[in-house]
Amino acid sequence: MIIEKIRKVNTKETTRKKNEKASDMMIGKWVKCDECKEIIYKEELHKNLSVCPNCGKHFRLSARRRIKQIADEGTFEIIGKEIITKNPLEFEGYLKKVEALREKTKIEEAVTCGICEIEGQRAVLGVMDSNFLMGSMGSAVGEKITLSIETAIKEKLPFIMFCVSGGARMQEGIISLMQMAKTSSAIARLHQEGLLYISILTDPTTGGVTASFASLGDIILAEPKALIGFAGPRVIEQTIKQKLPEGFQSSEFLLEHGFIDKIVERKDMKSTIAKLIRLHIKR
Repeated sequence: MIIEKIRKVNTKETTRKKNEKASDMMIGKWVKCDECKEIIYKEELHKNLSVCPNCGKHFRLSARRRIKQIADEGTFEIIGKEIITKNPLEFEGYLKKVEALREKTKIEEAVTCGICEIEGQRAVLGVMDSNFLMGSMGSAVGEKITLSIETAIKEKLPFIMFCVSGGARMQEGIISLMQMAKTSSAIARLHQEGLLYISILTDPTTGGVTASFASLGDIILAEPKALIGFAGPRVIEQTIKQKLPEGFQSSEFLLEHGFIDKIVERKDMKSTIAKLIRLHIKR
């Protein structure tokens, strides 16, 4: 009798574990859209450029997927791979966290830069990744972006930057904030050379990145419904003592008020960038 009861318990436990495993597999294959609440098969979402087929919500993209969508196949050559993150303030656990993220994301830092072709047009492409410390800008990120701009100047190429960031990286303190001036200075030299800089703002672009190179493009594009701003709404309201309009940090609001030049859907982004490059080629 006791043995039979034990067998029944073990059988139930085995069944429960199998069901949990099956459930986990299903969760891993499906994604819920925050906008329309529809459940989407992940493979179909990837085929649709990570855009919800029901409501058009643009999901956040990894640097790897973004580069695959924008750069012509086999043309992307990385710039600044040797630039690595250091811990100038000896912030406890910082480098361990960075190393863990490298292992998880398979990228070196929150930005990946390189020379590539976009519909046959050569350009320097920089892509930030929110999966790596929310795309925050530390000294390595600032150096990679600056080196990419300098490469664009040297090679006489346009510079294309996909921005996504939570702002300056707190683990590097003032050194992180210095990257704002560093990247902005490099952009100024790019302008002096008469070279094209296209900045593309994606969800979210905030903090010190918005306050520096993200806002300095000759042409500023944005993806639909992207969150774009410097500080959070509550901080701004407390500072200016005024109630802010609904959706004032959306790309649609910023387009209406002249902060950006055009909102471009992901399916049209590559062709739009290529067209702009062709228009600005010096004959």
